[in-house]
Amino acid sequence: MTNAPAAAHALKVLRLLAKHAEPAAAATIARELGLPRSSTYHLLAVLRDAGFVHHLPDERRWGLGVAAFELGSAYSRQAPLQRMARPILGRLVDATTHNAHLVVLHGRDVLYVVEERAPGRPSLVTDVGVRLPASLTASGLAILAALPTQQVRALFPSREAFVQRDGHGVSSLTALRSELAQVRQRGYALEDGSVTPGLTSVAGAVLDHNGFPAAGIAITYPHDDVDAGERKLLVDEVHRATGELSRRLGHRA
Repeated sequence: MTNAPAAAHALKVLRLLAKHAEPAAAATIARELGLPRSSTYHLLAVLRDAGFVHHLPDERRWGLGVAAFELGSAYSRQAPLQRMARPILGRLVDATTHNAHLVVLHGRDVLYVVEERAPGRPSLVTDVGVRLPASLTASGLAILAALPTQQVRALFPSREAFVQRDGHGVSSLTALRSELAQVRQRGYALEDGSVTPGLTSVAGAVLDHNGFPAAGIAITYPHDDVDAGERKLLVDEVHRATGELSRRLGHRA
């Protein structure tokens, strides 16, 4: 029982950081929660060591860490999300005649949780349970583009965090930021041959009730089979799918 107050305060710190759009200073956290500064620093240090918060020394601020995001995304990997997504992806496959999938972010990877295959289409290396680097996939880039910039920086703190595949993929935070800016400008993520030569994917992010990216939906097609005009139609269908699943998760645009 002696640790219960500390646990309660730690949860309050995490909830407070989750509500803030930007990382917060320790003094702000202490003031808003009515905690002594010394206790606040101690709680933040413990949470930092466990990966639940991340310290930005240049800004003297604290934000949510990778462990907090993984804990939240773990809920998204549960069956409720899959059950809601499966019929939506089925309709997406019917509308586009291409393969579709749903992923969630797991650390710096995406985890494939739903795969809907289209008859007669090329086989894919992805399947339920497969993990790929998020920065290499369209669905991963869509999720990363919807994350706060501080969260992206926490996920990719150095060049060693980046993985390339046959020479494809970004290799620095600067390059990743540029790629994510293009995703936001286009309104969708694009991957062309980074996972499988000759295959292209377009993807969008699924947002939860807080506007946080809970998942990504993508369709994959042979590059030579789709021109620019047809790609726009595919992107529109992906947007319909992500919008429908986002609404079911409580997101209001």
